[in-house]
Amino acid sequence: MSITRDGEETSIASGTTGTTLFAADKTTVVMRIDGELWDLSREIPAGAVVEAVDISSQDGLNVLRHSTAHVMAQAVQQLYPEAKLGIGPYITDGFYFDFDVEDPFTPEDLKKIEKAMQKLINQTQHFEREVVTEEQAKAAMAQEPYKLELLGVASDADGAAEAAEGASIEVGGGEITIYHNVDRHGERVWSDLCRGPHLPNTKLIANAYAVMRSAAAYWRGKESNPQLQRLYGTAWPTKEDLKAYKERLAEAERRDHRRLGSELDLFSFPDELGSGLPLFHPKGGIIKREMEDYVRTRHIEAGFQYVGTPHISKDGLFHTSGHLPYYADTMFPPLHVDEERDAEGNITKQGQDYRLKAMNCPMHNLIYRSRGRSYRELPMRLFEFGSVYRYEKSGVIHGLTRVRGFAQDDSHSYVTKEQAPDEVRHLLTFVLSLLRDFGLDDFYLELSTRDEDSEKFIGSAEQWAEATAVLEEVAQETGLELVPDPGGAAYYGPKISVQARDAIGRTWQMSTVQYDFNQPARFGLEYQAADGSRQEPVMIHAAKFGSIERFLGVLTEHYAGAFPVWLSPVQVRAVPVAEPFNDYLAGVVAKLRAAGVRAELEDSSDRFPKKIRTASKDKIPFVLIAGGDDVDAGAVSFRLRDGSQDNQVPVDEAVARILAAIESKEG
Repeated sequence: MSITRDGEETSIASGTTGTTLFAADKTTVVMRIDGELWDLSREIPAGAVVEAVDISSQDGLNVLRHSTAHVMAQAVQQLYPEAKLGIGPYITDGFYFDFDVEDPFTPEDLKKIEKAMQKLINQTQHFEREVVTEEQAKAAMAQEPYKLELLGVASDADGAAEAAEGASIEVGGGEITIYHNVDRHGERVWSDLCRGPHLPNTKLIANAYAVMRSAAAYWRGKESNPQLQRLYGTAWPTKEDLKAYKERLAEAERRDHRRLGSELDLFSFPDELGSGLPLFHPKGGIIKREMEDYVRTRHIEAGFQYVGTPHISKDGLFHTSGHLPYYADTMFPPLHVDEERDAEGNITKQGQDYRLKAMNCPMHNLIYRSRGRSYRELPMRLFEFGSVYRYEKSGVIHGLTRVRGFAQDDSHSYVTKEQAPDEVRHLLTFVLSLLRDFGLDDFYLELSTRDEDSEKFIGSAEQWAEATAVLEEVAQETGLELVPDPGGAAYYGPKISVQARDAIGRTWQMSTVQYDFNQPARFGLEYQAADGSRQEPVMIHAAKFGSIERFLGVLTEHYAGAFPVWLSPVQVRAVPVAEPFNDYLAGVVAKLRAAGVRAELEDSSDRFPKKIRTASKDKIPFVLIAGGDDVDAGAVSFRLRDGSQDNQVPVDEAVARILAAIESKEG
């Protein structure tokens, strides 16, 4: 029979499996049949388009990691027979599996699990796929209550979307399958509800895997559900890949903004305030202010008008915008105010609900609607650092990069439909230039569109198609890689997200540009067109960093706390070789401060070597040193962050050099 293999038509015998077809390709772990991933053990249908999937490709890595998750779960149930299975999906760079166990896993348990996994891997177990009915699946999973719950959710058309995150790897997709781990004697030794596909055998896992850590996780992400124990692991094609990954993790830990924020006295997260609500200390406040001042200036230069809105509003505003009920779960509960009662407790005046602001756009719409608008005013660009509050679950809050209260660098452009492509182009160019100003210059774009089958999205198919086409065309013009994100759009329209890679190659979602054809209609926004008719504008949302807090967290890790000179809280520290030179360096510091430089004199009683070590630990860009020879020459000696030194630089030249470094916005 005829098939198309890797782009070329070829003939194979009926009943040929992927195992046979790709027998010579030792790194092929699954195959793609007509675009769908299949196990190699399956028979290839006539006329199929067949592609090899290498273990080092993203799909291959996902299969490797999901298969390793199965081996880990098998090892856990072998060691702890009472453990009940949750879900076990692959994730970025690894996998996890949830378990209901009596006691949390300890570090010693993780070591035992790794050893048990190695024994299973060495047995060269095979993964066997079995298609089953719902009744057969329930019988096979009779001792696994969480799997039975997933089967029930999947069979309920209205509840399928409520399954746990990652559950799609186990249920859904039109048929129910169970995967069995089969030993060398052909005996099924462990089974799990799973859609697959999987590796041909466990030997491909080799020993390039690790059980990394454990954490608590609520079943299906709901705090009202049982708390399970989640084991995180990773798996790679080779030992070298695993070693490189662990080195990247170690570097990421050294750059962790929470640790650096404490060491450099930038910010803190007191329990008394509550989860996800950071405090900025004076040094962190300097960085935050510099960022805000610069971004505000850039916006004004680019034609934006700076506005301000309150932190709280009647909740009816968010019903008008459409955010309620769509985003109710991420908004803080309503505050009921203005209710009055008499002495007997009877209500004499009805109260009303207010909400902490979770987004700025509804209030910007009110500014636009405050008076009549003409086409001559468009595009109208409103911008603010709006303080917003979102109810993030406590388990996902992470330093500055996932908080509950933050300042969103938010803008909204009101344009005619004809102006929309140019405005998206203007915004995308603007946000990329801003990110480059802060030292990020490795990007790709993501285009988020709606899920045709979801009721979350509002608006007609024609509106979505038109808006998506505008964003896609402008994104492609940048020449950057464009990655599709089906179903990732906001409820009111598609969006472009700028994904930036940091100094160690991690990807962060930064700016977003969103096309909104819904809110203008909901708020009755209009402008008078050139022909005198009343027309509805298009609204384009843009957040440049997402939030100042999150971006500061990203920058702290990108620079490992060694901020460029213009952002550094202390730009210059003057360190005299001995006490007699304090006054001389005090004069240099005064000169620098007069020029606007953040400079300080280190005149404590500490010994000189300790002062230099402290300046290095504090990641000060410029350390100015003065001893007898420097004073005699009217000069200072530079010591830079990389440990290099430039001696006896005349004071005026030193000041000019520092000012030039600040102005250039380089390191």
